[in-house]
Amino acid sequence: MFTVTFVVNEKPGMDRTEALRYWRDTHGPIIRKVPGVRRYVQQHAVGAPEGEPPFLGVASMYFDDQEAFGAAAASPEFAAALEDLANFGHTQLATAFTEDVVIVG
Repeated sequence: MFTVTFVVNEKPGMDRTEALRYWRDTHGPIIRKVPGVRRYVQQHAVGAPEGEPPFLGVASMYFDDQEAFGAAAASPEFAAALEDLANFGHTQLATAFTEDVVIVG
């Protein structure tokens, strides 16, 4: 599997609860349409030791391989997902290709 992970920050001035709801209920179904996505996980930041979380959450998209991601990234469905980001999140995403290293489970 090839994984792309994004750190998502809420749109400035948007209520955090509403941003999380939009991300799950509206943005999630848009991601479902992106070709080649084998798995999509949103991890919503709901707290932090200091109080408010420093970001909205983390999202990971899983593909068969890097070529499948490249094809997805070139698709109009992926472009639509990036465009929709402005409705709930900051449009500049910290992004990395990641690898799961399971220690427990």
